[in-house]
This record gives sequence, C-alpha cells and structure tokens, in this order.
Amino acid sequence: MSEPVAEQLHDVTITVNGVPRTAQAPARRLLSDFLRHELGLTGTHVGCEHGVCGACTVLVDGQPMRSCLMFAVSAQAHSVTTVEGIGSDPANLSPVQQAFAECHGLQCGFCTPGFVTTITAYLEENPDPTPEEAREAISGNLCRCTGYQNIVKAVGRAAEIRRGLVELAPPAPGHEGGVVR
Repeated sequence: MSEPVAEQLHDVTITVNGVPRTAQAPARRLLSDFLRHELGLTGTHVGCEHGVCGACTVLVDGQPMRSCLMFAVSAQAHSVTTVEGIGSDPANLSPVQQAFAECHGLQCGFCTPGFVTTITAYLEENPDPTPEEAREAISGNLCRCTGYQNIVKAVGRAAEIRRGLVELAPPAPGHEGGVVR
C-alpha cells in the first residue's frame, strides 16, 4: 500500500477586517474554512456549503461573497470583511446590528452574520430602501426562524440610523457609549 500524498500548503495573505493576515492552507481550502479554522474568526457561519443559504456571506473588496464558494487562495491580496469587522463591541454596534437588536430581527442567530454583511453592503448602494427593495436585497439569505418581517424592518431601521435621522436607544445597563455614528 502506498502512503497518502500530503497536500501542498500555500501561504495565503488576506487583509481581514483591516489587518493583513497570513496563514498556510491547501489550494482547495474554502475561504469560510480558512477564516474559521486558520484565522479563528468563527463569526462566519457555514450552513449549506453550496452557496444557497447565505450564512457564510462576507464582504470581499466591499461586495457580498459566499465564502463557501471561494477558495482562500483566490482571496489572496484582497480585502475581506467578516461580521467581526463590522462590529464586535456590544457598546458600539454597527447600524445594522443596532437595527437587528431594536427590531428583533433574529432568533437563533445562525443566519445573522450573513444578513449583517449582506445588508451592510446593500445600504452602501441604496441608503434609503423601500420595504420591497429590502425584501429583494435579503432574498438570497435564508432564515428558518424569523419569518423575515422583522429583518425587513431592520433594513429600514438601519438605513435610518445610517442617515442619522433618529436617535438610538440608550445603551444597555453596564455599557458605556451611546449613539452609533
């Protein structure tokens, strides 16, 4: 019997959440697995592994990308933003995260990172969406818990927050801070 051939590892350097990161990975390592296993960024969730559910969505050069459909080596020299890069401080949530909290746009939370990245990019392109446009924007992300109504409301609320039209709710007890800008 012959010995199994070890897969060749490649140095992969990607700017992740504004920081250049280098790790080794085989040529066929998915970006989702690279982020989770090599870089320890577990906010990117892996659902279907076929690009259907949207749970693994990250931003590549500011555009939503299913990280389960992209090899890590293909992301070389690109900028990747994960949900951790959008906001991980409970006292200083991003507008989308704040809107999800205010509008009760999540239940189990498994799909939420994909929605947050998708909506963040969408609001850059359309800062004042109608409810119908919001539904269309999130149509590529699947949620098994919420029924989508509160997620659609969260898109509108995030747009309001981004535009600075309304004041945010006060921070939760024990958290310093306040208005997300």
